[in-house]
Amino acid sequence: MGRFDGRVAVVTGAARGIGFGTATRFAEEGASVAIIDLDESAAAEAAGRLPLVDGAKAVGIGADVSNGESVDAAVERVVTELGGIHILVNNAGITRDNLLFKMTEQDWDLVMGVHLKGAFLMTKAAQKHFVEQKYGKIVNLSSVSALGNRGQANYSAAKMGVQGFTRTLGIELGPFGINANAIAPGFIATEMTDATAARLKMDVEEFRKLNAEANPVRRVGFPEDIAAAVAFLASDEASYITGQTLYVDGGAKLG
Repeated sequence: MGRFDGRVAVVTGAARGIGFGTATRFAEEGASVAIIDLDESAAAEAAGRLPLVDGAKAVGIGADVSNGESVDAAVERVVTELGGIHILVNNAGITRDNLLFKMTEQDWDLVMGVHLKGAFLMTKAAQKHFVEQKYGKIVNLSSVSALGNRGQANYSAAKMGVQGFTRTLGIELGPFGINANAIAPGFIATEMTDATAARLKMDVEEFRKLNAEANPVRRVGFPEDIAAAVAFLASDEASYITGQTLYVDGGAKLG
């Protein structure tokens, strides 16, 4: 028996990276999984690679999480094709890094639209089902960058906004049997952080090594590390935890 037998988990931005690692963990523990990504073909391909067990299903759905109509259609597809929705992980994200004086209005709006508006729209669509069934688990992805990071005024603001959003969800949705929490990853080895290395004209392995040396556990994180934390917060074992943000960063912010 898996922790998520009979549950339907939705993970946004899950065609790769942390999202796919999280979708994989849910599948391994018995859930049916909907992968939502801007690129439907990538979402479908990723869904086809999930290690499903005991008759669970998976579907890949294309959606723009910053667009309300697109989100509503995606959530209705999940309910129709997988038979319900019990867990929502708001993971979709992009970066448009630049120093403040170089950052454009579009850079700001795009990042806010995907991270913050996307989490709002997905949660609003899912909570209708959660409230009706008096059960739901929401896990939002924040970041250690919420505490401030040079060149990421947009991303930092959005990720701290996610934390305030999460606390408010805990207050509003708790009476309806819904838990809402956030995870703030530190450095995670993904295509996104590899792209950062390329932008800085650094070797990927050297970039990872420098980041590993910057935290107490002396290693970088991997999608599986975040997936393990998400799985706990989305499980019934965490039913007395809500409105919280868990930093999963190897202790990087302890100093």
